[in-house]
Amino acid sequence: MGAVFKREFKSFFTSPVGYVLLAVMTCASGFFFFVFNIYSGIADLSYVFSNLFTVVLLILPILTMRLFSDEKRQKTDQALLTSPSSLTGIVLGKFFAALLMFVLSLVILLVFAVVIAFQVTPSWSVIIGNFLGLILVGGLVISIGLLISSLTESQLIAAIGTLGVSVALMMMDSLTTIFSNIPAVGTVVNFLSVSQKYTEFTSGILNYAYVIFFISMQALFIFLTVRVLDRKRWS
Repeated sequence: MGAVFKREFKSFFTSPVGYVLLAVMTCASGFFFFVFNIYSGIADLSYVFSNLFTVVLLILPILTMRLFSDEKRQKTDQALLTSPSSLTGIVLGKFFAALLMFVLSLVILLVFAVVIAFQVTPSWSVIIGNFLGLILVGGLVISIGLLISSLTESQLIAAIGTLGVSVALMMMDSLTTIFSNIPAVGTVVNFLSVSQKYTEFTSGILNYAYVIFFISMQALFIFLTVRVLDRKRWS
């Protein structure tokens, strides 16, 4: 896993993808911080996080679209699948490389929190909750991107597919009223509701059950990715 992680993380800086992610996240964060905090004189960073949530959904599919699709396009996927590394190690190496890249793009938010702390005492529980929530949601989108990317050699299809599945999970709440008369379906919809669980983090509430939910969902998509690669290895 370590070799795949190092190779993948380094590749983000030998292509424009890593720089695009850092540039977009930094510019978006700076813009929202200026509008909602500096210009408006508000010490609450929640507005920055809530607006950045949409940017994360849009930019992460671009980060993940090449993880396996590019291997297929360059015909290096067979060499990767027949390497001594286990399939689980390969998938986890790519996952953690992309996740670390995403976390690095969020570091600027901690700088903004420190800037505010020099003026007033911010609500650190809300800041940490928002930060953790974004990381968990980002990890989920990355794991979805891994699976979609393993299914196609087209980076465009991988990006659109990742965006579609991610948005569908975020919009599960809207289905609650539609299936309110069917208790069983309503229970499943509530369980899969990502935005509802994410909202608790934005309020500074650390619900361990929701942390486990996000990690479990990431593990599920990683497991499915391993199964897809395992089938291709023996086909």
